[in-house]
Amino acid sequence: MQPDNKPAVQFGQDVAVSENVQQFITFTLGEEEYGIDIMVVREIKGWTETTMIPNAPPHVRGVINLRGIIVPIFDLRARFGTGVTVPTNMHVVIIVAAGTRTVGLLVDTVSDIISVDPKEIRDVPDMGMPTEDQFLEGLVAIQDRMVTLVSLSGLFGMPTESIKRTAAVAA
Repeated sequence: MQPDNKPAVQFGQDVAVSENVQQFITFTLGEEEYGIDIMVVREIKGWTETTMIPNAPPHVRGVINLRGIIVPIFDLRARFGTGVTVPTNMHVVIIVAAGTRTVGLLVDTVSDIISVDPKEIRDVPDMGMPTEDQFLEGLVAIQDRMVTLVSLSGLFGMPTESIKRTAAVAA
């Protein structure tokens, strides 16, 4: 507990958002739970088949037409090097604004919305990875589990400021 007796992390949509709280949508890939800044999320939709793009890397599932916008769908499991997702009707695509791009992230399930005091976000331990391969921006301990925060700038090779600026304009 923090000094004011409020938990550092709160769950659900009934949480009042203050200036010192960041919100994340959490999702799963297998047994692991991840979070992404709610400000970049545009939509959450069920899995639909994609149109394959020749010579695309294995983590690019293809593209979908989302109300006239061609959206590439990235398989996060494959992007993180833990195998390729075999999508079912239970899988979910999170549509996000990544800088000037709109992309979809294929995940297993969407879990919750969490509110986190930025002081409670811990750095990812240095594991000797090159900077361009760092897809994570932090870790948050929530009761008996750990939520890993995903870095869109790391995933898509763009400056963090560009993603934050786009999210602020879209909000």
